[in-house]
Amino acid sequence: MPFAPGGGTDTFARPFAARLSQQLGQQVVIDNRAGAGGTLGAGLVAKAKPDGYTILLGAIHHAVAVNAYRSLPYDLEKDLAPVTGVAFVPDVLVIYPGIPARTLQEFVAWCKANPGKVNYGSAGLGTTRHLAGEIFNARTGAGMTHIPYKGTGPATAALISGEVAAVFEGLGSAAGFISSGKARPLAVFSERRSPAFPDIPTAAEAGLPGFESLSWCGLWAPAGTPADIIARLQSEVAKAFDSPELKQAWAQQGAAPGGQPTAAFAAFVKGEIGKWGKVVRDNNIVIE
Repeated sequence: MPFAPGGGTDTFARPFAARLSQQLGQQVVIDNRAGAGGTLGAGLVAKAKPDGYTILLGAIHHAVAVNAYRSLPYDLEKDLAPVTGVAFVPDVLVIYPGIPARTLQEFVAWCKANPGKVNYGSAGLGTTRHLAGEIFNARTGAGMTHIPYKGTGPATAALISGEVAAVFEGLGSAAGFISSGKARPLAVFSERRSPAFPDIPTAAEAGLPGFESLSWCGLWAPAGTPADIIARLQSEVAKAFDSPELKQAWAQQGAAPGGQPTAAFAAFVKGEIGKWGKVVRDNNIVIE
Protein backbone atom coordinates (compact mmCIF):
# COMPACT_ATOMS: atom_id res chain seq x y z
CA MET A 1 0.00 0.00 0.00
CA PRO A 2 2.19 2.86 -1.28
CA PHE A 3 0.12 5.66 0.27
CA ALA A 4 -0.53 6.96 3.77
CA PRO A 5 -3.33 5.61 5.98
CA GLY A 6 -6.61 7.48 5.61
CA GLY A 7 -6.19 8.35 1.94
CA GLY A 8 -8.43 7.37 -0.94
CA THR A 9 -6.68 4.13 -1.89
CA ASP A 10 -6.33 3.17 1.76
CA THR A 11 -10.08 3.68 2.24
CA PHE A 12 -10.73 0.96 -0.31
CA ALA A 13 -7.86 -1.23 0.87
CA ARG A 14 -9.30 -1.91 4.34
CA PRO A 15 -12.62 -3.61 3.46
CA PHE A 16 -11.06 -5.14 0.34
CA ALA A 17 -8.24 -6.80 2.29
CA ALA A 18 -10.71 -8.04 4.90
CA ARG A 19 -12.81 -9.70 2.22
CA LEU A 20 -9.81 -11.31 0.51
CA SER A 21 -8.63 -12.61 3.89
CA GLN A 22 -11.95 -14.43 4.28
CA GLN A 23 -11.79 -15.91 0.79
CA LEU A 24 -8.15 -16.98 0.91
CA GLY A 25 -8.26 -18.32 4.44
CA GLN A 26 -5.21 -16.33 5.51
CA GLN A 27 -4.61 -12.76 6.60
CA VAL A 28 -4.00 -10.14 3.91
CA VAL A 29 -1.76 -7.59 5.61
CA ILE A 30 -1.82 -3.93 4.57
CA ASP A 31 1.70 -2.50 4.71
CA ASN A 32 1.57 1.29 4.24
CA ARG A 33 4.80 2.53 2.62
CA ALA A 34 4.01 6.09 1.63
CA GLY A 35 6.36 8.47 -0.14
CA ALA A 36 7.32 9.99 -3.50
CA GLY A 37 3.77 9.97 -4.86
CA GLY A 38 3.38 6.22 -4.40
CA THR A 39 6.58 5.33 -6.26
CA LEU A 40 8.53 4.31 -3.14
CA GLY A 41 6.17 1.44 -2.32
CA ALA A 42 5.90 0.44 -5.98
CA GLY A 43 9.68 0.15 -6.14
CA LEU A 44 9.68 -2.19 -3.13
CA VAL A 45 7.10 -4.50 -4.72
CA ALA A 46 8.97 -4.49 -8.04
CA LYS A 47 11.98 -5.97 -6.21
CA ALA A 48 9.94 -8.48 -4.17
CA LYS A 49 9.95 -12.24 -4.74
CA PRO A 50 7.40 -13.05 -7.51
CA ASP A 51 5.51 -15.65 -5.50
CA GLY A 52 2.13 -13.94 -5.11
CA TYR A 53 2.65 -13.02 -1.47
CA THR A 54 3.73 -9.43 -2.04
CA ILE A 55 1.42 -7.41 -4.29
CA LEU A 56 0.95 -3.71 -4.96
CA LEU A 57 -2.32 -1.85 -4.57
CA GLY A 58 -1.27 0.83 -7.01
CA ALA A 59 -3.28 3.69 -8.43
CA ILE A 60 -3.62 6.26 -11.16
CA HIS A 61 -0.62 8.09 -9.65
CA HIS A 62 1.61 5.34 -11.02
CA ALA A 63 0.38 5.94 -14.55
CA VAL A 64 1.24 9.63 -14.08
CA ALA A 65 4.65 8.92 -12.53
CA VAL A 66 5.78 7.09 -15.68
CA ASN A 67 5.69 10.45 -17.44
CA ALA A 68 6.36 12.98 -14.67
CA TYR A 69 9.39 11.58 -12.83
CA ARG A 70 12.82 12.04 -14.34
CA SER A 71 13.82 8.66 -12.90
CA LEU A 72 12.00 5.89 -11.03
CA PRO A 73 13.27 2.91 -8.99
CA TYR A 74 11.26 0.61 -11.27
CA ASP A 75 9.71 0.35 -14.73
CA LEU A 76 5.93 0.04 -14.41
CA GLU A 77 5.55 -1.91 -17.63
CA LYS A 78 8.61 -4.15 -17.23
CA ASP A 79 9.03 -4.70 -13.48
CA LEU A 80 5.37 -5.03 -12.46
CA ALA A 81 2.62 -7.25 -13.85
CA PRO A 82 -0.95 -5.89 -13.87
CA VAL A 83 -3.58 -8.11 -12.25
CA THR A 84 -6.94 -6.30 -12.19
CA GLY A 85 -8.69 -3.14 -11.06
CA VAL A 86 -10.10 -2.62 -7.58
CA ALA A 87 -12.01 0.68 -7.61
CA PHE A 88 -12.86 3.46 -10.08
CA VAL A 89 -14.17 6.75 -8.68
CA PRO A 90 -14.53 10.32 -10.00
CA ASP A 91 -12.52 13.14 -8.46
CA VAL A 92 -14.15 16.05 -6.68
CA LEU A 93 -13.04 19.56 -5.75
CA VAL A 94 -13.65 20.23 -2.07
CA ILE A 95 -12.92 23.46 -0.20
CA TYR A 96 -12.58 24.55 3.41
CA PRO A 97 -16.13 25.29 4.59
CA GLY A 98 -15.08 28.61 6.11
CA ILE A 99 -14.49 30.05 2.64
CA PRO A 100 -17.34 32.32 1.47
CA ALA A 101 -18.00 30.45 -1.76
CA ARG A 102 -20.87 28.08 -2.53
CA THR A 103 -20.24 27.44 -6.22
CA LEU A 104 -17.24 26.79 -8.44
CA GLN A 105 -17.53 30.21 -10.04
CA GLU A 106 -17.74 31.94 -6.66
CA PHE A 107 -14.62 30.09 -5.54
CA VAL A 108 -12.69 31.16 -8.63
CA ALA A 109 -13.76 34.76 -8.02
CA TRP A 110 -12.64 34.50 -4.38
CA CYS A 111 -9.25 33.14 -5.49
CA LYS A 112 -8.79 36.01 -7.91
CA ALA A 113 -9.76 38.49 -5.18
CA ASN A 114 -6.99 37.04 -2.96
CA PRO A 115 -4.01 36.70 -5.32
CA GLY A 116 -1.04 34.80 -3.92
CA LYS A 117 -2.91 33.84 -0.76
CA VAL A 118 -4.82 30.71 -1.81
CA ASN A 119 -3.24 27.27 -1.51
CA TYR A 120 -4.44 23.85 -2.62
CA GLY A 121 -3.19 20.55 -1.29
CA SER A 122 -2.48 17.26 -3.01
CA ALA A 123 -1.19 13.77 -2.25
CA GLY A 124 2.22 14.77 -3.64
CA LEU A 125 4.14 16.17 -6.58
CA GLY A 126 3.16 14.61 -9.88
CA THR A 127 -0.04 13.00 -8.61
CA THR A 128 -3.23 13.44 -10.61
CA ARG A 129 -4.61 15.77 -7.94
CA HIS A 130 -1.53 17.99 -8.37
CA LEU A 131 -2.06 17.98 -12.13
CA ALA A 132 -5.78 18.61 -11.71
CA GLY A 133 -4.96 21.74 -9.73
CA GLU A 134 -2.58 23.01 -12.39
CA ILE A 135 -5.13 22.37 -15.12
CA PHE A 136 -7.75 24.13 -13.00
CA ASN A 137 -5.45 27.14 -12.59
CA ALA A 138 -4.78 27.26 -16.33
CA ARG A 139 -8.46 26.95 -17.24
CA THR A 140 -9.84 29.44 -14.67
CA GLY A 141 -6.99 31.79 -13.77
CA ALA A 142 -7.54 30.96 -10.08
CA GLY A 143 -3.80 31.25 -9.35
CA MET A 144 -3.71 28.80 -6.46
CA THR A 145 -0.36 27.67 -5.04
CA HIS A 146 0.31 23.94 -4.82
CA ILE A 147 1.22 22.44 -1.43
CA PRO A 148 2.25 18.75 -1.70
CA TYR A 149 1.66 16.35 1.19
CA LYS A 150 2.69 12.75 1.82
CA GLY A 151 -0.63 11.25 0.83
CA THR A 152 -4.30 12.14 0.52
CA GLY A 153 -4.91 11.66 4.25
CA PRO A 154 -2.50 14.43 5.31
CA ALA A 155 -3.75 16.69 2.51
CA THR A 156 -7.35 16.25 3.66
CA ALA A 157 -6.34 16.93 7.26
CA ALA A 158 -4.77 20.18 6.07
CA LEU A 159 -8.02 21.11 4.33
CA ILE A 160 -10.17 20.40 7.38
CA SER A 161 -7.91 22.53 9.56
CA GLY A 162 -7.95 25.37 7.05
CA GLU A 163 -4.25 25.06 6.28
CA VAL A 164 -5.16 24.84 2.59
CA ALA A 165 -8.24 26.21 0.87
CA ALA A 166 -8.93 23.35 -1.51
CA VAL A 167 -8.11 19.76 -2.35
CA PHE A 168 -8.77 17.74 -5.49
CA GLU A 169 -9.67 14.35 -4.11
CA GLY A 170 -11.32 11.06 -5.00
CA LEU A 171 -15.01 11.14 -4.17
CA GLY A 172 -14.58 7.97 -2.12
CA SER A 173 -12.04 9.36 0.32
CA ALA A 174 -13.87 12.70 0.53
CA ALA A 175 -17.30 11.15 1.12
CA GLY A 176 -17.18 11.13 4.91
CA PHE A 177 -15.94 14.72 5.14
CA ILE A 178 -18.56 15.91 2.67
CA SER A 179 -21.37 14.18 4.56
CA SER A 180 -20.18 15.59 7.90
CA GLY A 181 -19.84 19.13 6.55
CA LYS A 182 -16.10 19.27 7.20
CA ALA A 183 -15.48 19.85 3.48
CA ARG A 184 -17.65 21.64 0.93
CA PRO A 185 -17.89 20.01 -2.52
CA LEU A 186 -18.05 22.29 -5.55
CA ALA A 187 -17.92 19.93 -8.53
CA VAL A 188 -17.37 16.30 -9.45
CA PHE A 189 -15.15 15.70 -12.47
CA SER A 190 -17.18 13.10 -14.35
CA GLU A 191 -19.65 13.11 -17.23
CA ARG A 192 -22.59 12.49 -14.92
CA ARG A 193 -23.41 13.25 -11.32
CA SER A 194 -22.59 10.58 -8.78
CA PRO A 195 -25.59 8.52 -7.60
CA ALA A 196 -24.02 8.61 -4.12
CA PHE A 197 -23.96 12.45 -4.11
CA PRO A 198 -26.58 13.62 -6.62
CA ASP A 199 -26.52 17.20 -5.32
CA ILE A 200 -22.92 17.80 -6.41
CA PRO A 201 -22.86 19.28 -9.95
CA THR A 202 -20.48 18.05 -12.62
CA ALA A 203 -17.66 20.37 -13.65
CA ALA A 204 -19.52 21.08 -16.90
CA GLU A 205 -22.67 22.03 -14.99
CA ALA A 206 -20.57 24.23 -12.72
CA GLY A 207 -19.15 26.14 -15.68
CA LEU A 208 -15.99 24.17 -16.48
CA PRO A 209 -16.78 21.89 -19.44
CA GLY A 210 -14.32 19.27 -20.65
CA PHE A 211 -12.70 18.75 -17.25
CA GLU A 212 -12.81 15.08 -16.27
CA SER A 213 -10.63 13.21 -13.80
CA LEU A 214 -11.16 9.62 -12.70
CA SER A 215 -9.25 8.10 -9.80
CA TRP A 216 -8.68 4.38 -9.75
CA CYS A 217 -6.64 1.73 -8.01
CA GLY A 218 -5.69 -1.82 -8.89
CA LEU A 219 -3.34 -4.69 -8.23
CA TRP A 220 0.11 -5.39 -9.65
CA ALA A 221 2.44 -8.26 -8.86
CA PRO A 222 6.21 -8.38 -9.35
CA ALA A 223 7.17 -9.23 -12.92
CA GLY A 224 7.80 -12.92 -13.30
CA THR A 225 4.92 -13.94 -11.07
CA PRO A 226 3.55 -17.23 -12.52
CA ALA A 227 0.49 -16.87 -14.72
CA ASP A 228 -1.57 -19.21 -12.56
CA ILE A 229 -0.99 -16.98 -9.53
CA ILE A 230 -1.98 -13.86 -11.49
CA ALA A 231 -5.12 -15.68 -12.65
CA ARG A 232 -5.95 -16.76 -9.08
CA LEU A 233 -5.57 -13.22 -7.77
CA GLN A 234 -7.77 -11.80 -10.54
CA SER A 235 -10.39 -14.47 -9.89
CA GLU A 236 -10.44 -13.78 -6.16
CA VAL A 237 -10.86 -10.04 -6.74
CA ALA A 238 -13.76 -10.63 -9.11
CA LYS A 239 -15.31 -13.01 -6.58
CA ALA A 240 -14.91 -10.44 -3.80
CA PHE A 241 -17.33 -8.11 -5.57
CA ASP A 242 -20.05 -10.73 -5.34
CA SER A 243 -20.18 -9.71 -1.68
CA PRO A 244 -23.16 -7.45 -0.88
CA GLU A 245 -21.10 -5.74 1.81
CA LEU A 246 -18.32 -4.80 -0.58
CA LYS A 247 -20.81 -3.69 -3.25
CA GLN A 248 -22.50 -1.43 -0.71
CA ALA A 249 -19.21 0.00 0.55
CA TRP A 250 -18.16 0.91 -2.99
CA ALA A 251 -21.58 2.40 -3.83
CA GLN A 252 -21.48 4.60 -0.72
CA GLN A 253 -18.22 6.07 -1.98
CA GLY A 254 -19.50 6.60 -5.50
CA ALA A 255 -17.10 3.97 -6.83
CA ALA A 256 -17.42 1.32 -9.51
CA PRO A 257 -15.93 -2.10 -8.65
CA GLY A 258 -12.97 -3.73 -10.37
CA GLY A 259 -12.26 -7.39 -11.02
CA GLN A 260 -12.06 -7.17 -14.81
CA PRO A 261 -9.86 -9.58 -16.80
CA THR A 262 -6.13 -8.93 -16.57
CA ALA A 263 -5.81 -8.07 -20.27
CA ALA A 264 -8.57 -5.46 -20.00
CA PHE A 265 -6.94 -3.84 -16.97
CA ALA A 266 -3.54 -3.79 -18.69
CA ALA A 267 -5.07 -2.05 -21.72
CA PHE A 268 -6.82 0.47 -19.47
CA VAL A 269 -3.56 1.31 -17.68
CA LYS A 270 -1.76 1.77 -21.00
CA GLY A 271 -4.45 4.24 -22.06
CA GLU A 272 -4.11 6.16 -18.79
CA ILE A 273 -0.34 6.41 -19.23
CA GLY A 274 -0.90 7.98 -22.64
CA LYS A 275 -3.64 10.32 -21.43
CA TRP A 276 -1.74 11.70 -18.44
CA GLY A 277 1.51 11.79 -20.37
CA LYS A 278 -0.02 14.48 -22.59
CA VAL A 279 -1.12 16.48 -19.52
CA VAL A 280 2.39 16.24 -18.05
CA ARG A 281 4.02 17.38 -21.29
CA ASP A 282 1.52 20.19 -21.90
CA ASN A 283 2.17 21.56 -18.40
CA ASN A 284 5.97 20.96 -18.46
CA ILE A 285 5.90 19.00 -15.21
CA VAL A 286 9.15 17.23 -14.32
CA ILE A 287 9.87 15.72 -10.92
CA GLU A 288 13.45 14.95 -9.90
